[in-house]
Amino acid sequence: MTSRTPRILAAALVVVLAGAATACNRGSGASAAAGGKPAIGIDLPRADSDFWNSYAQYVKQQTATQGLHTLPVSNSQNDVTKLVANVQVFQNTGAKAVVIAPQDTGAIASTLDQLAAKKIPVVTVDTRPDKGSVFMVVRADNKAYGTKACEFLGRRLGGKGKVAELQGALSSINGRDRSEAFAACMKAEYPGIEVIELATDWKGDVASAKLQSTLAAAPDLGGVYLQAGGVFLQPTLALLQQKGLLKPAGQPGHIAIVSNDGIPQEFDAIRKGEIDATVSQPADLYAKYALFYAEAAAEGRTFQPGPTDHGSTVIQLPNGLEDQLPAPLVTRENVDDTTLWGNSVGH
Repeated sequence: MTSRTPRILAAALVVVLAGAATACNRGSGASAAAGGKPAIGIDLPRADSDFWNSYAQYVKQQTATQGLHTLPVSNSQNDVTKLVANVQVFQNTGAKAVVIAPQDTGAIASTLDQLAAKKIPVVTVDTRPDKGSVFMVVRADNKAYGTKACEFLGRRLGGKGKVAELQGALSSINGRDRSEAFAACMKAEYPGIEVIELATDWKGDVASAKLQSTLAAAPDLGGVYLQAGGVFLQPTLALLQQKGLLKPAGQPGHIAIVSNDGIPQEFDAIRKGEIDATVSQPADLYAKYALFYAEAAAEGRTFQPGPTDHGSTVIQLPNGLEDQLPAPLVTRENVDDTTLWGNSVGH
């Protein structure tokens, strides 16, 4: 990106800012005021998911790596009321930018409007708010998640049979994107497969209970799509183990499973043949670029739609911009790829 600095700044400061600007290939704006970095408020969305716990670790690492000034990190525990309260604390304690990951993407609009009125830019991670101004959404193409899962299961089942879909919350853009894309792909490409949609609200216990009922009604179930491995993997495998249905891939009776998240536990399950594939959500890049954009926003920099220098594309939204980071399909063939965050040291 390019960066514009006021002419009155010293030449040395101009050089420093120009160097920092190479972190991305677009953008313009004023630098942060001298005397320290702007304060950034960060809210974690939940602590009951292996994926989000990994994201939290990366946030901590990136905060140190980027030398950021952050306010005490909060956790809204999948509760929009707590999220609103936590954001209010950020406002009251001098946040110049806020990073959040709202799980209910419809209920956060009024809070986003309040932040916009106070000129506090917002970066959202993984989820795209339905309404309300955002500086940048950092996520991957969630419709592609559903399509990739459909195509993989469709091929594995030979276009016939029954598949259970453990859907995320349909109040979330992610749950809707994945569900709609999965359904559209199945209808168009594999009409011989019956899809059993199971709404779960991103809750593992709900997913397990509904899958158990489905197995009783459809003992010939051939596949399962887990929209969130971080909360669905363990209860799904435990249930299949209990029912004597956890057969390794390649053996008769194996139930093909495709997941979403890319956590180390999914990779281990792929290696064991317990599941067949997952889509790797980049938890490391979510943290890295959410914090990058938050600092940039607080310093007055701006960005435009187009390709980035980190293998993604920024697209225009009705209420802001979205950086769509790459999220590859992981199978037995590439599960040991060391560039995947799920294989990184410490996970």
